[in-house]
This record gives sequence, C-alpha cells and structure tokens, in this order.
Amino acid sequence: MLASSDSEAVSAEVEPALVERVIEALKSVYDPEIPVNIYELGLVYRVDANSDGDVEIDMTLTAPSCPVAGEMPGMVEDAVSAVAGVRDCRVELVWEPTWTPARMSEVAKIQLDMF
Repeated sequence: MLASSDSEAVSAEVEPALVERVIEALKSVYDPEIPVNIYELGLVYRVDANSDGDVEIDMTLTAPSCPVAGEMPGMVEDAVSAVAGVRDCRVELVWEPTWTPARMSEVAKIQLDMF
C-alpha cells in the first residue's frame, strides 16, 4: 500500500499515476452545501492505492451532523471507482482529527472569500 495524508502531501511510491487520477476524481466531488470540492476543503485525510488498483480513502466531513453524511462516502466511492486502473475502492469516514477551516487549501479559501 502507498500512503498519503490530507491534501498537504501525497506519497505515491507504488502507483503515482493512479493516485494522481484518484485525486482528480476527488476534486470532482462537492459537498452540496459548499461550492468547493472535498479535496480542496481538506476533507480527504488519506489515499492509499496498491498496484492491483485497490484504493482506500479516509475522509471526514465538516461536522458529524452534516446532512450528506450518509451519502458522501458513496459519492466519493462512485467517483473514484470510475477512474481507470481502480479495481476496488473503500471509503471510511473518520472524525479524528476534527476538521477545521485551517485544513482548507488556499484555493478553497479564495473560492470562499476567507482571506
């Protein structure tokens, strides 16, 4: 397995091209209440992929009571499963560390006028 943490760094020792394609797919998924993708929001904590095309993702939500909590993992799984080279995708919702706006990329902060 290869490991990455949140959007601050991605280690792509096994399948760098696959991880890049997965990240692009993650950037196509939006929280319906926030006009920024989940990757730039800093909701993705870990992306692991192996040479067989198995992908594991740890992600969080802006709050445990988020109205899309039940739907978001499926939305992410669907987007990533459509990526060429992905055989299987598992998405896990995690709550530690707690998400804060500090996890957002500069792109997200600009999109949300948070500067």
